[in-house]
Amino acid sequence: MQRTIEALAGDRRRLEERFQQQVEILRAAARSLAGLHDRLAGGGKSDRIEAAAESLRLTSGLAESAAALAETSSALSEARDKEWDALGNNHLGLLVQGLETRITRLAEASEDAASLGRTFVLLQDQLGRLLAVLREKRLPTPAQVEEVWEPIRDWRYARFENRHRGPQAEIRAQLERYLPYLPSAGTILDLGCGRGEFLELLREHGFRGRGVDLNAQLVDDCRSRGLEVEKADLLEALAAREDGSLQGVFSAQVIEHLPAASLERLVELSHAKLASGGVLILETINPASVYALVHAFYTDLTHRLPVHPEALRFLADAVGFAGTEIVYSGLIEPERLHPLPAADGAARILNQNVDKLNRLLFASPNYAAVARKA
Repeated sequence: MQRTIEALAGDRRRLEERFQQQVEILRAAARSLAGLHDRLAGGGKSDRIEAAAESLRLTSGLAESAAALAETSSALSEARDKEWDALGNNHLGLLVQGLETRITRLAEASEDAASLGRTFVLLQDQLGRLLAVLREKRLPTPAQVEEVWEPIRDWRYARFENRHRGPQAEIRAQLERYLPYLPSAGTILDLGCGRGEFLELLREHGFRGRGVDLNAQLVDDCRSRGLEVEKADLLEALAAREDGSLQGVFSAQVIEHLPAASLERLVELSHAKLASGGVLILETINPASVYALVHAFYTDLTHRLPVHPEALRFLADAVGFAGTEIVYSGLIEPERLHPLPAADGAARILNQNVDKLNRLLFASPNYAAVARKA
């Protein structure tokens, strides 16, 4: 049985290597396309025509690469299943644990590849339109060049979200704690809905949820799952709502991306757009946790401003919300310092200092301000 498992593992490793090589080919093509951005935006007319033609040449080979990737992905899935069955039948717990880790990594790579394929399809269409403009000997506008660049930028952040935000099932479990704070009827607007985890929870529990996000790729992914999401700036989308028309405004891991003035505007608009009894829930990284700052806030280069819970509570109360509650979530128990056996007075003093350090270094990594309109 052991030899069978080793043979299956060898097959799976060879397919993994082939899969990663094919993904790298697609990524290299994406980098090449991104490198053409400056030539399309600022080169001479002949250089722009040449750059657009080169872009079309790059995208023309994508169908063959995508087909090869799909074939390898299917073979890899079959090899993985065979290895999984062999491991399960032989009760090799440690090997199963290692396989689960590899499966997670392969799932991430597969999701990246699928996302990249969708981006290439969109780019091919936009590059075709841009080339048509150049062939007519007209200069493309900045907006037309931006249309080419935007899908690449959206793909990059969507990939970052998939890698660092955490598995969607895990995020859903974390966000479920906010459902009891919501009114039983009315529309809940999710600002910066991302991959749509909270919108799915709202739908499953009978709420009427609507989402807003600027990332076109994330918006398309949400819509493909039947979620109602619009691509728009979140402040503009909120401002467009009628006053008193919403029962809930929700936003998770978004306000740390906003400048201070935009955050103030978001809270003010939320108060105006919520009906009496409506609830505003804003979740963000807890800057009172040093661990959360180091390992969460500064991981994302698009984060602008850590927001202290008391500052957010003051801001909500200042615009008229009543009794803003701060709800902490997430545990960092494995990282916390351990106390000593309290055998004497010195140990007790040391343990008190350990407790202070734990509160400073390893406090809950997230918090939410829950504010209700009177």
